[in-house]
Amino acid sequence: MNVAQLLIKCLENEGVEYIFGVPGEENIDVMDALLDSSIEFITTRHETSAAFMAGTYGRLTGKPGVCLATLGPGATNLLTGVANANMDHCPLIAITGQAGLNRQHKISHQYYDLVDIYAPVTKWNAQIKTGEIVPEVVRKAYQLAMQEKPGATHIDLPEDVASMEVSAEPLPITGHSLPQADEKVIKEAADLLSKAENPLILAGNGITREQAANELQSLAEKANIPVVHSFMGKGALSWKHELSLLTAGLSGKDHITCGFQKADLIIPIGFDMAETPPQNWNPTGETPILHIDTEEAEIDAYYPVALNVVGNIKENLKQLTEAVPAKERNLDWAASIRKNVLADFEEHKQDEAFPLKPQKIIADLRNAMGDEDIVISDVGAHKMWMARMYHTSKPNTCLISNGLASMGVAVPGAIAAKMAAPDRNVVAVCGDGSFLMTGAELETAVRLNLPIIILLWRDDGYGLIEWHQLKKFERPSNIEFGNPDFIKLAQSFGMEALRVDQAQDLQKALDQAISINKPVLIDCPVDYSENMKLTDKLKNITCE
Repeated sequence: MNVAQLLIKCLENEGVEYIFGVPGEENIDVMDALLDSSIEFITTRHETSAAFMAGTYGRLTGKPGVCLATLGPGATNLLTGVANANMDHCPLIAITGQAGLNRQHKISHQYYDLVDIYAPVTKWNAQIKTGEIVPEVVRKAYQLAMQEKPGATHIDLPEDVASMEVSAEPLPITGHSLPQADEKVIKEAADLLSKAENPLILAGNGITREQAANELQSLAEKANIPVVHSFMGKGALSWKHELSLLTAGLSGKDHITCGFQKADLIIPIGFDMAETPPQNWNPTGETPILHIDTEEAEIDAYYPVALNVVGNIKENLKQLTEAVPAKERNLDWAASIRKNVLADFEEHKQDEAFPLKPQKIIADLRNAMGDEDIVISDVGAHKMWMARMYHTSKPNTCLISNGLASMGVAVPGAIAAKMAAPDRNVVAVCGDGSFLMTGAELETAVRLNLPIIILLWRDDGYGLIEWHQLKKFERPSNIEFGNPDFIKLAQSFGMEALRVDQAQDLQKALDQAISINKPVLIDCPVDYSENMKLTDKLKNITCE
């Protein structure tokens, strides 16, 4: 067999189901090898979308998603999605075709050193220069992509190496485990918790990755500690639980700011600092941190670690729950915060204004979706509203990219989510700005007959940037653009399309979209004048 066939054989050995990508001249040997493989190649309309799909697949399954591109512009297009997955700690394997070894020493058509280019946005990468190393490279790429904290790895395959004959076999798969914290550390952590008058847990995405939501709930209930979530930690504790203070992450003042001010000990668990800087929620840098994660804390002046509890989050939370004494606390302050956040959610549920207020759109969406259904938010003003107000009961049911936070992630992500979870409803929440960055993947959804729903918030501009401009300069700058007729656009791809013409239409449209079990786009005008109204409202929050 040749090297490309061995590569595919090694990927089969790792249990790969799909490869997302775009064929190219320099990866034709890999494409040919896939014809005889159990792996299904998902042809996408852009390489960035392929990486977004692989990243979402990795986030939902815990197994690395695989994406493929050719050299040059194919590889540079792929790069953004790879960087997005790496910063969001989604396991991903990127494979790029490359110029032959015989022309890498000189200026050559479409040639850049991809190992150098990909190194800053991956955990590890390598070029295959001889066929015998393929089993080692693939096994190492998988092992490192999955190890905490997960992320992206990259394999570069020159076209002349891909066609070389080779005799080798895949390596056996070895599992990996995380150590537990020492008993002494657990006791010290329990002492910190018991001495704190007003501790507050900050639940991050690591809880979901380590499947530790039940253990989080047990600790919170026994020690009577309120829980606030990062954008990517949403659902670690159900929003219906009385200890849930819902979501933090807005850069300015919000109701949860009062909770952080009240806390005399903050306990980030599985928190990824790339999401939101500690300066946002510990602005004086004086509140001590009990850091519980798979790695020691990043050094940050606003993250003063009193104790690191490092290792297996699930097991460490079990041990800590056993060690900490049950404690009664006065949680009136937490109940007040929770009441205020939920009041914001309820305020415009019945609003009949048109275009629709963001709060109304979210209320209708929440009402249409089950607890297990998946919503993927793109990046834009809608993301801030979704993070703040779309409340969740289960982990990984509201996916928000908040590391690199690249626009365009939602439509490709929804395709991958539906492939990973075919029995669950999947909705991509997009702004009109982010949608058209990867909207060509509507064709992919139709071709694969995947009944995803695109909920398009239309405002004919870059709403989030305008929001920031108005806050700082009180005037917008160059944020408006034109739009196609989204109904006709979706129909031209073979999708169903529904237009919202009044506030009462959205709930009906969502219910209809779910019932017809086909790819559907819903065009929903949004009133983003609510952005600055929210900003002004939050300025007036007073903490008791």
